[in-house]
Amino acid sequence: MVHLPQRSEALVLRRTNYGESDIILTLFTATYGLQKGFAKSARKSRKRFGAVLEPFTQAVFQWKKGRGSFWLLQEAELVTLRFGLRSDLQRLALASYGVELVGLLLQEGEPQQLIYELLCSFLDYLEQGGDEFSARLLFELRLIYLLGYMPHLLHCSECLKIFANELIRFDANRGGSLCLDCAGSGGISVDLGTIGSLARSLKVAHRQFSGFSFGPKTLHQAGLILSQVLQQILPREPRSLKFLSQL
Repeated sequence: MVHLPQRSEALVLRRTNYGESDIILTLFTATYGLQKGFAKSARKSRKRFGAVLEPFTQAVFQWKKGRGSFWLLQEAELVTLRFGLRSDLQRLALASYGVELVGLLLQEGEPQQLIYELLCSFLDYLEQGGDEFSARLLFELRLIYLLGYMPHLLHCSECLKIFANELIRFDANRGGSLCLDCAGSGGISVDLGTIGSLARSLKVAHRQFSGFSFGPKTLHQAGLILSQVLQQILPREPRSLKFLSQL
């Protein structure tokens, strides 16, 4: 059976050298989700691909179906290189963490239009010099939400009581926010203001990262909340997280 060439815009998540001259890419597309791409002899000649085979690069790839699930990459047209991410170690580490999260949480071959848009917008915002702390909070929050893992926030996950001006706790293993009567000694103490900030942030378009301002307490408590949820759903801890935490 002859496979005709197809064209797809894709974001390069990972690059692996193979053999003497080939390259294997982990690609993320809106239409086809995660895919593996094989670029034959790409390290010998840059004519077909130029600089588009580097992580964080967005390009339109021409490809054919190969053996198994691999795409045989024919050529590519650059959309954006995002070279600026490589000029700042903190932003590079955070970008690497973002693409690794997506690679760990998504199944290969599943269409993910909204998450594709989210990740591209996250990388663009980082490259443009946006606030790294709010960017990480918003990216993790929206990724969890779009994948359907969002915990209960504004009401108790067990008795369903809607919170007013009161102390609350959070435990991802028990579904999210908890009133003190249900929580007992479990969970972590969080402010209702932090929970409210997370809930309000989800009402904004998933591609918008600018215009947010979170205080130190909100960033800290939200980080604890999102870390709990991610630990529940990730198959393993991202390798990039250790390096990011050191920075």
